[in-house]
Amino acid sequence: MDWTNTLFEVIDMRSFSNLWFWISLAVVWSSVSHWVLGVPFDMIQKARKMGGQAEIDLHDMVRINVNRLLYIGQVSGLVLLTFLAFALTSLAILAFAYDVELAQAVFLLAFPLTLVGALSLSTSLVIAREQPEGEALYARLSKHRVITQFIGMISIFVTAMFGMYQNLAVGAGF
Repeated sequence: MDWTNTLFEVIDMRSFSNLWFWISLAVVWSSVSHWVLGVPFDMIQKARKMGGQAEIDLHDMVRINVNRLLYIGQVSGLVLLTFLAFALTSLAILAFAYDVELAQAVFLLAFPLTLVGALSLSTSLVIAREQPEGEALYARLSKHRVITQFIGMISIFVTAMFGMYQNLAVGAGF
C-alpha cells in the first residue's frame, strides 16, 4: 500500500469533517469580533468606564489605526481590490463549479471576512470625517462590533449548514 493512501485514510483531509477547520473558524471570528478597527474591545470598555488616560489612549489608538487603514486604502486599494476579486472569484469557481471542498471551506471563511474589511474601511472613513469624541466614538465602535458579530454569526451558521450537508452527502455515499 502506498504511504500517501495510508496517510489519507488515517487523517481525514476533507475540510468540513476536520476538527481543525472548525477550531480555526471559531478562532478567526472570535478574534475579528474582539479587535474593532485594530483596537481590542476591552480597551474600549475600559475607556468608557474609567475615562482619563484610558480614554486618551483609546483615541490615540483609534486615530492611528483609522489613518493606517485609510492610507492602505488610498495607496494600494485598487490593487488589493483587484487581487481580492480575482482570489474570491477563483475560489468560488473551484468551490462550486469544480466541487473542491477545500476551496469551499476557504471561500466560506474568506468571503465574510472581506465584508468585515469593507465595513472597517467604511467605519474608518466615517470616523475620519466626523472625528467623534467620547461616547460618540464608543457608540461608533460598538456598532461596528455588533455588525461584525452579526456577519460572523451568519457566516458560522451558513458554514455549519453547508458543512453538515457536505458531510452527510459524502459520508452517506450520495
